[in-house]
Amino acid sequence: MHNSLPPVKSSLPEIEQIHALVHRLIELGVDRSSIQVVKAPLRICPLGAHIDHQLGIVTGMTIDQSVLLAFAPTEDGSVYVESQNFPGAANFGLSEIPPRADGDWANYVRGAANSLQQQYRLRKGIVGVIGGAMPIGGLSSSAAVTTAYLLAIETVNELALSGRENVEMCRLTENGYIGLNNGILDQSVILFSELDHLTRIDCETVKISQLPAPSSNNQPYEILVVYSGVSDSLTGTDYNNRVAECRSAAGLLLKADGRSVPEDARLRHVPPAVFEAYGATMPDALKRRAKHFFGEMDRVAAGEVAWSNGDMETFGRLVNESGESSVRWYECGSPQLITLYEILRDTPGVYGTRFSGAGFRGSCVALIDPSYRELIAGTIHDTYPTKHPEEAAKYSIHFCHADGGARLLNPSQGEQW
Repeated sequence: MHNSLPPVKSSLPEIEQIHALVHRLIELGVDRSSIQVVKAPLRICPLGAHIDHQLGIVTGMTIDQSVLLAFAPTEDGSVYVESQNFPGAANFGLSEIPPRADGDWANYVRGAANSLQQQYRLRKGIVGVIGGAMPIGGLSSSAAVTTAYLLAIETVNELALSGRENVEMCRLTENGYIGLNNGILDQSVILFSELDHLTRIDCETVKISQLPAPSSNNQPYEILVVYSGVSDSLTGTDYNNRVAECRSAAGLLLKADGRSVPEDARLRHVPPAVFEAYGATMPDALKRRAKHFFGEMDRVAAGEVAWSNGDMETFGRLVNESGESSVRWYECGSPQLITLYEILRDTPGVYGTRFSGAGFRGSCVALIDPSYRELIAGTIHDTYPTKHPEEAAKYSIHFCHADGGARLLNPSQGEQW
């Protein structure tokens, strides 16, 4: 049956995507010699689901699909950006950055400029065109586009911010301007990833380290992304409610143990023994959120050992358990995402799978044995559109590989973009 359905999607080669962006800038009257390109890869989080905003320990890696921004400086401080994926244009001056507008993709370039403007004197704006070949949802495209805008505006203004400073700038943009109460996972992975490494981030100490896969690893893997066809904005989901519930759980547990409760109490402030002692006394919803947090912290610790040992079977089992906990205890996941999770969990060749991103829309990701590609794709095609016919024309399957961090790209030697 699946042979009659759309094939697995393959994106245009990166260089062709770049040439299209550059061509549009030239059509807008930009001198080719002034054009630069920034690449901000999308990311996955194998373990550490929904705990970064509670200062937990999380893991991530980037994939070889990216947001690309071709840009050039403007001398008058004006900002003009077009998107290949959305209609309209961002058009404003740095001297008067407009407020956030609901549902507007241009919020991210305005927010990035606003965050930088608060701490640095920006003399130059940008004219740019941004694009990406992957479907929006669950791969931290918002953090990727924010990172791309930050790097572009910093480049034209000759600002040399560190990776950690840009993590904070991205957080300020999403928390303060966009209104999304997320942590530092997304931008940290996007900025600090190294090829074929697992990035480990302690969101309390902001310590970032890299765990290389052992060279003796005889279990090859690829990264599978299955887009559900659902791409609602996170600010219209229960994401912020879940963050608030986790903070309430932290406050109740600290209070029950006779400890002082900080204004910004997070579950990382609660010793596991305190949850074991007082968790049963909490309201059911808050108990479930805390149970997910402490379980996920344990899975991250076990996953680090499995990854370092090259044990993809164990690592994948932990990813599956993370997915199950996200459904049962954190209570996220649309019907479409839960269906994809269950399909992938039960399909041979899939080491492990879970929702990607905040888990209310977007994609499922999986680590897979590459030799099972055809079987996995066929199983999805046979099952998913039957259970969710409304998404049959929109879902897509993408086989990806690991990548490095966000960076400015250089054209071939002696050439211009």
